[in-house]
Amino acid sequence: MLLGNKRPNFGHRLEGVVYLELLRRGYQVFVGDIAKYEIDFVAQKNGITEYFQVSLTVEDEQTYEREVRAFASIQDNYRKILLTQDAGAYNQEGIEQLNIIDWLLETM
Repeated sequence: MLLGNKRPNFGHRLEGVVYLELLRRGYQVFVGDIAKYEIDFVAQKNGITEYFQVSLTVEDEQTYEREVRAFASIQDNYRKILLTQDAGAYNQEGIEQLNIIDWLLETM
């Protein structure tokens, strides 16, 4: 085995999929920093901004808090989207949590 005991980082791969899909949908894509927190993707198209965080799962409360912390620092009302492999879609405090497969299959 060439990688030895290293496990592939599926979180980074998932981020890559989201990045490529945003480009395919015609967005300009940036990485954002708000306060001391990173936003995975700031996507802009036709004067509209959308913020994306990507995580394999947020079933663990600490992981959820880490992923949405950056959203709390954003002072505008643009869409804030958390993409995960978790089932279901939720909207809590203005943050949309979507299943990544469902999001990928959306028709734009």
